[in-house]
Amino acid sequence: MIETVGLTKDFGDFRAVDNVTLSVARGAVLALLGPNGAGKTTTVRMLTSVLAPTSGRATVAGHDVVEDAARVRASVGVLTEQHGLYLRMRALEYLDFFGQVYDLPPARRRQRSVALMERFGLADSLDRRLGEFSKGMRQKLSLVRAMLHDPPVLLLDEPTSAMDPESAKLVRDALLELRRDQRAIIITTHNLNEAQLLADTIAIIRRGRIVAHGTFDELRVQMLGAPLMELRAASFLNGHAQLIADLVEVESVGEDWLRYRAPAPVEVNPQVLRRLTEAGVGVVTLSEVRQSLEDVYLRVVADGQEAA
Repeated sequence: MIETVGLTKDFGDFRAVDNVTLSVARGAVLALLGPNGAGKTTTVRMLTSVLAPTSGRATVAGHDVVEDAARVRASVGVLTEQHGLYLRMRALEYLDFFGQVYDLPPARRRQRSVALMERFGLADSLDRRLGEFSKGMRQKLSLVRAMLHDPPVLLLDEPTSAMDPESAKLVRDALLELRRDQRAIIITTHNLNEAQLLADTIAIIRRGRIVAHGTFDELRVQMLGAPLMELRAASFLNGHAQLIADLVEVESVGEDWLRYRAPAPVEVNPQVLRRLTEAGVGVVTLSEVRQSLEDVYLRVVADGQEAA
């Protein structure tokens, strides 16, 4: 549904996006992560045919972003960082205006507008002026506008920014539902917990280049190593960690706890428990230390800084 091959964008001597190759299938969500100025927005602008690539190519919903720019724009719903709301207009009037831009029939414009406003908890604000909306309400209205023409592709920049927790959950649930509708979705966000929850695949971009790409589990193993296990004992270990040194990589040891890396936990953990219990160690818990996308992201950024 979204394909890029060697996508590159130069602004004079500055290369904003450098040889980006990505693929997002129907019903999939890609989280595009990176620090400010990394090239996320420039990439999205090329995918919406707002900017032409310097080299490389991209297709969206089967349309080339250069040769079929009009069809690309008709196929995508875009949520930008700057919403561009007309604050003196009323919500329904505003959505009707954009429905006309998308060439939707009058009845269809109203039906989609009312249904989406209800979906995002804005049904009682159809006749309110946008200047009266809170930041969260404006964000939700901008998302309604992006979805108004029922596009097969959504490109969303910080979709839950400025929202309260309840509203943010409502939007996340809606995005998961949209994925089930077989839409292809790219989100750019600094909310790493949200990205981990929503995304099927994750791409981290730094200085215009993709420096990590894969599922969360793939990136976790690639950047952080094998699963990290933590064992807590009923009493002091008293050097018993040495009993399992040939089975696992013991990473750290405390008075009554230890952590180790286990490439194959299903096979190794029973052996670890057996050796320690036979030595008289009372094991209270053995569990995996959950590592987050934030851990992966910070490692990628740190590695990039060291390389630079």
